Amino acid sequence: MRIAITGANGQVGRALSEALSDHDLVPLTRPAYEITQPAITEKLVDLQPDLIIHPAAMTNVDGCAKNPQQAYLTNGFGTQNIALACQRLGIAMVYISTNEVFDGQADQPYHEYAPTNPINPYAVSKLAGEKIAVQLLPQLYIVRTSWVFARGGNNFPAKMIQLADRHGRLSVVTDEVSAPTYAPDLAEAIAELIKTGHYGIYHFSNQGVCSRYDYAVEVLAQSGRGHIPIEPITSEAFQRASTPPPYAPLQNNLGAALGITLPPWPDAVAAYLASDEAV
Repeated sequence: MRIAITGANGQVGRALSEALSDHDLVPLTRPAYEITQPAITEKLVDLQPDLIIHPAAMTNVDGCAKNPQQAYLTNGFGTQNIALACQRLGIAMVYISTNEVFDGQADQPYHEYAPTNPINPYAVSKLAGEKIAVQLLPQLYIVRTSWVFARGGNNFPAKMIQLADRHGRLSVVTDEVSAPTYAPDLAEAIAELIKTGHYGIYHFSNQGVCSRYDYAVEVLAQSGRGHIPIEPITSEAFQRASTPPPYAPLQNNLGAALGITLPPWPDAVAAYLASDEAV
């Protein structure tokens, strides 16, 4: 299968390239393939892929809060441009979305059909991408995920290790709860999903639920830094431009029904730390 991957040099894009290496891959990167430019639609049509996987996005949530118009342009209109190419070609798209489309007011993990209610510009823009893709495409996989990390990326475990080494202590919030997702595990799940032809909404994150504080404790413990103190704080003490949903773990019902599950998140942390260039 000829598969085009947007954002091919990002954490998810790189992991997809590895997981799908037995296919004819077309990696799409900027500036040659700028998703906010309408011309990309024709460029993709000319490439004649059989499937497009679309993880490219403006994922800096605080940056989206500071510049919502750019977020809407990239995550909404950019997705529209990709979806139009899929429509022209009569092919399927895999759209990578986020747990932040939910408001975080639930008392249990969100199932695939739970009502969405984004509370920040990043989430609004990603939900816009979902909606426009649904409007344009009959063959569509929407894959929501959370807290993605991988080797060589600007991610939470790398930041915690760097800050711990620099300052000898950390302060991490306890009232933001979800689940980490190791990009290689996510990519393997997507590789299995596209074999099924079961289009729809899927929730793929590593199994389990944790707070950012729990996550940091696990990262430091597994990296031999368990002696470094971590102060539990609330989000009120940590000011940022964006407001994340306080409780937004994802429940994997539909993927599991197809036999697709991801490992527990502490195992994912171990795999990450065992990989080259983890930090």
